[in-house]
Amino acid sequence: MTKAAILELENRLYTAIKESDLQALDELLHQDLLFMVPGGGVITKEIDLKTYRDGQLQVIELLPQIEDLHIIDDTAVITLTIEMKGNYNGQPFEAKYRYIRFWKHTSEGIKVIGGSGTQITI
Repeated sequence: MTKAAILELENRLYTAIKESDLQALDELLHQDLLFMVPGGGVITKEIDLKTYRDGQLQVIELLPQIEDLHIIDDTAVITLTIEMKGNYNGQPFEAKYRYIRFWKHTSEGIKVIGGSGTQITI
């Protein structure tokens, strides 16, 4: 696992989010994913995929800025901010978020195993 490999996976994840690419999201997210969303709830991989499958979340613009990336044994920890525009449940939104995401090398490859996001002031 290298920083370059994690950054490549991050870019694949951004593209999958913007395109609501369920196959790519399924490949990138670990089966046992736990993620704390900006509203404070905790979601699983299936909940996340359902959000895209049902059209609840449509991302029009996603501008990431990596802050830090550390490789610790078989796990990568990345922090970043993302400016995002889109629609959630039919309502337009524009916001900036700070995320921490954990990538782990598993028997199925490198997958997102968890993270958290919070809205910050633009």
